[in-house]
Amino acid sequence: MNNFISKIYLGLLAVGITTISLLLFPISKQASSLKRCLRKTSNTLSQVKAVKKMNDESKEVLSVMICNGAVFEPKFKSNIQ
Repeated sequence: MNNFISKIYLGLLAVGITTISLLLFPISKQASSLKRCLRKTSNTLSQVKAVKKMNDESKEVLSVMICNGAVFEPKFKSNIQ
């Protein structure tokens, strides 16, 4: 009887670990994608003159905003008074 219960616990443990690993896979994939986006965006931004003057933290914040989908709308100056 004791052997049967230990097999049930072992089976439940295997199912639990499998379920957790399957649930973590999409999170890992999303984190990898975000990291790739941050690296590419940071490299691209470092080529812009205005961004070269910014410190590293500001560049990182800007990269995170862009990769998270922040929308920057251009502001047109109006000469009409």
